[in-house]
Formats: sequence, structure tokens, C-alpha cells
Amino acid sequence: MRAVLRDHPEPDDPAHVDARYALAVAQRHQHRWPEALETLGEILAQRPGFGRALQEVGYNQIARRDFANARVAFEQAVAANPSLVNSWKCLVKLYEEHGARNEYARAAEATAEKRGRALGQLAYLGDLPPELLAAMGLLYEDKLADAERACKHFLRGNKTHVEGMRLLAEIDTRNKVFDEAEFLLESCVEFAPENQPARIQYANILLRMQKFAKAAEQAEILLRENPGDSGVVRALHGAASSGVGNTEAAIAAYRQLVSEHPDNHLYPVSLAHVHKAVGDSDRAIELYREAYRIKPDHGDAYWSLANTKSYVFTDAELKQMRDLEASAATAEEDRTQIRFALGNALEARGEYEQAFGYYSKGNAAKKAGSHHSPEQLRIRVDGQITTCTRQLFETREGVGCQAADPIFVVGLPRAGSTLIEQVLASHSQVDGTMELHNILNLAKRLRGRDEDATTPRYPRILADLNDDYFRRFGEQFINDTRAYRGDAPFFTDKMPNNFFHIGLIRLILPNAKVIDARRHPLACCFSGFKQLFGEGQEFSYDLATIGNYYRQYVRLMAHWDDVLPGFVLRVQHEDVVENLEGEVRRLLDFCGLPFERACVDYHRTERSVYTPSSEQVRSPINRRGLDQWRHFEPWLAPLKRALGPELADAGPAAR
Repeated sequence: MRAVLRDHPEPDDPAHVDARYALAVAQRHQHRWPEALETLGEILAQRPGFGRALQEVGYNQIARRDFANARVAFEQAVAANPSLVNSWKCLVKLYEEHGARNEYARAAEATAEKRGRALGQLAYLGDLPPELLAAMGLLYEDKLADAERACKHFLRGNKTHVEGMRLLAEIDTRNKVFDEAEFLLESCVEFAPENQPARIQYANILLRMQKFAKAAEQAEILLRENPGDSGVVRALHGAASSGVGNTEAAIAAYRQLVSEHPDNHLYPVSLAHVHKAVGDSDRAIELYREAYRIKPDHGDAYWSLANTKSYVFTDAELKQMRDLEASAATAEEDRTQIRFALGNALEARGEYEQAFGYYSKGNAAKKAGSHHSPEQLRIRVDGQITTCTRQLFETREGVGCQAADPIFVVGLPRAGSTLIEQVLASHSQVDGTMELHNILNLAKRLRGRDEDATTPRYPRILADLNDDYFRRFGEQFINDTRAYRGDAPFFTDKMPNNFFHIGLIRLILPNAKVIDARRHPLACCFSGFKQLFGEGQEFSYDLATIGNYYRQYVRLMAHWDDVLPGFVLRVQHEDVVENLEGEVRRLLDFCGLPFERACVDYHRTERSVYTPSSEQVRSPINRRGLDQWRHFEPWLAPLKRALGPELADAGPAAR
């Protein structure tokens, strides 16, 4: 073991981790428990969610007769890796002893409930074929390729085994192959409609893919079949209801959860998000604060307060966040969220250098787990430019679905797209929706899974498809998005990443409108850098990387202007701020809509807005955010270099 440690000195090297884990096991067997715990502490500092290491901590604490800390360690172990049979067995015994000793009825009942859950999980694991149990262990140790091979090998001989399909769907989900996960889980609920965990997993993947209408259908089925649900199903129902715009149902679901589970810190945050989306910021703030009172180190509560863009942290909250950020006991995800919240709080106080420090630390933590590749980005953009030529569109003239309903708002995050959508959604003939994933999902289907990374199948496949496919794709888009619309003849889709797919949009929906939301490069990029996105946008966690992304975006948009002249309208955020009515008229003219005063008075429009700019678009236009980036200019050299002088120094005409 020590030879392996010598040959693999890097703490995050898997061989180093495995050898150190083996050393800790050997130390425990030799009754050297303090040394074993020290070794395990070193492992967990690098891999906080390493379930087997947490299980070893539990074994050592039992040997030391520290049963309280043993129980905590085993609970952490099964939370990280639910396949650890021995941890569940130890917990059952610890719960039995704790419940027998506890003189308080309520605490004893809670312990009995935990014991019941542990016994249920043990029974579930005991029924699993050994091959699936091994694959599950690999999954939770983040050995996804090994887990996938083991699971597929098992399914080759057991094609309709529901638990095997569920496990493979979870592996696909972690690999972000969502369409395959969806197919597997849809099959599961067809083969075993009574299997509640499979239906819950299916509803969750539908939520992940923003197929809210289908998720709501599954949640309704689950509610009918489980009227006494303890929370999971009702939370699903709340999320799906919120997704389809049924905010009353979402608020009712989350209110019930908050009432029935007063010690759960997650439900107040979920309820707060809905209140924030409908413009009730005061209630949202109360709930975010309630969440961190329940769990003081809940990073999402602090970041959500910061993300209201108007909340002012108190001195006491600032001290609490600093202490939590510095504490070794704070989980890394919570620490990252707190760092972004601290950056926001200190920026509001004018302490820009310290704010930038926290933003940088938060971004560094996020970047460590990201998979963004500047080289793959270049390949994607090159592929669009090479395939989507003027000749392609000329030879495909007239193909696609002729519906003119969609208005796509594209660009980079934090470029002003929410404001543009709010202006359009204030028009009587336009329904505002959200960032729809339909175009991105279609592109993924066309790309396939086993592509050559250097010559991806999509967009090359666009030159080979039969004309009829484009009509069918367009009709499917119109049909699938009806769940998010009202009765207006037009609707918005403000998924920013659709700028990659403007060629695809033109082929399937030639009469759609596309708006490019543009903002000063430094303002846009730095605003993205200090924003903690819920998912995706992995390019935003490094100044040089986000600058390169902006350059590639500008390069691709210039290509669309060249091969599809007039198909895209560019709207500059600074111009909207300086001349709101003039830009509103220009925007409506492009969309073929008559002028309506409500579009200028967009801040009076009542609708749910789920983006970070939700509060800003409920306020009249102002210049406050235009030059905020200048406070941080001393630290933006990497961004300026990545953008290049022609973008970093862009004036109004060149932005």
C-alpha cells in the first residue's frame, strides 16, 4: 500500500485513494483506531461523499464505543451510497439500542421510523441480484463506465428487469443522456405500473428535461394512488405544477409540505421560489430565512436571498456566512453557494476586492466539477458554420412546419433576454413561457450518443435528412409546447443556448422569429461569472473560458447573419435602456405585431418569471446595472484577453 501511495502521490488520484482506504482498513484491524480515523479524514477531505470511507469511520467509532458518532457516520455513508448493506445493518442495531434507551416518546418514535426505513432498504437490497448490487455500488462511487457495463451485461439476459432498467436509467441520468433515461423509465412504468419508485424516478427525469406537462400527469397518478404520501410525491406535484404555470397548485402543495414537515429545510426554499416567480418577494425572503433557521448551513437559502438581487444582508448574516464558509464542517456544495452569496453581499457594500475573492473561490469550486471543453465548443461552432451554408438553406427552401407561433429569444445568460421576453409577453397576442428545452432535446436526438467527438453527427445530418422530417420536427415542437401556452397566437421561448441551433430552427420552423439579446461583452460575461447557475452554463466558471465562449457566440451569430439575412433581429440591451419605446417598436415591427403601450409598461405585467432577473423585470427601466462590471475592472484582465481588444473595448456600434 505504501508503495502505491509513493507511486501515486496525488491525493485525488483514484489509485492513491484506494490505497489509503486499504491502509485505513488495515489500521482498524490492528486496533489502531485513532490512526485509522486520521487516514479516513484525509480521504474524506478529498472525497467527502466516499461512502465506504464513511462506513469505515462508523466501524472505528463502534470499536471505540462511540455509538452516537458511529450512527452519524453510517447515516452519512448510506446517504452517499445506499447500496452499503453493512451500514444499513449497523444502523438497524444502533436505532434499536437508541430507541430502547430513549425516554422521550417523540424521539423514540422518530428513531423507530428511521429503523423502519433502514429495514425496508435492507429488504430491497436483499432482493436485488448480486450483479445489480455490485453495479449500484460502482454507481455511487462515481465509477459510471464500470457501472454501466455491469448493468448492461445483466440486462442482456434480463431485458425487462425493472430494477435493472431503473439503475441503468440513473446511470444515464448522471451521464446526462436524458432521452435514454426517459425511454427506460417510461418502459418501467408500462411493465410495472404499480412500481411507485419507478414512477417517481420517471417523473423526476421528466422534470429534469422540463417536460412539465408529462411530469404533472405522473404526479397526479402518484397522488391518486398514494393519498397519504409523506412528502416525495407532493413535492413532485409542486414542482410539476410550477413548471406548467399552475402556481396556485404549486403553492398549495409546498404550503402543505412546510406545515407537515416543519423541520425540513428544503420545502421552504421550494415554496419561496414560487412566491419569487409570481412577484411576492417579501414572502419569498421570509421563507428563505426560515430555511437557514432550520438548517443554519443550508447554502441554497443564502444564495437564494442573494439571487433576489435586492435583498440586503444584515451584519449578523454576513458574519454567519463568513463563519460557515470557513468551517471545515460545511459541505462543499453549501460552501460554494455561500461564497456566491458573500460575493453578492460584499459587492452591495462596495467591498469589491473581497467580493471578487469570494466570487472567484465559488467559481473555482464549480469549475472543478465542470466538463466544459473550449475545444469541443470550437468544434461545435465549426460544425454549424461548415454544414449550415447558404446553399443548404436555398436547397431546403419551403421545408418545415409553416406555423409562425414561436418567437425565440437567444443569446448568452445575463444579456437582457428576460427583459425582452417580458416586453413581448406584455403584448395581448403573445404568451410568455420559459426556457424551453425542446430544441436542445431535438438536437441531442439528431446528434446521437456514440458520435465521433471531432466530427459530430449533428449538424452534419441536416444535409442528409428527407424534407418530410423537418415538417414533422416542426409540428412536434408546436404540439409539445402547447402545455406552456395560453390562447395567444404567438409565444416566446427564451432558451439562450438555442443560438447554436438557429439553422435547425430555420429548417423546421421557417416562419419563426429569432431575437438575439446582446449586451456589452464585459458586462455580460462578468454578470455570468458572478451568477451561480442551477444547472448547465459550465463555461461561466472561469473568466478566460467565458470570454472565449462569448467570442465563439459572436462568431456563430455573424455566420447566421451571413447565411440567413434578416432571420435574426439583434437587440442591444444598452439601447433598450436608453430608448425603451423606440426599441419596443422595432422589436414588435420585426415580429409583425402592432404597437401596444403595455409593452413599454412591461413591469406591470403579472406572470411567473423563473430566471435570476425576475425582480428586475418587475421594475421600470433603469441604468443601475449597465456599468457594475467597472467596479471589478482591476481583476478582469483574463476576461479582456480572452475577448480580444475588438470585443473588450467595444463601443455601442460594435457590441
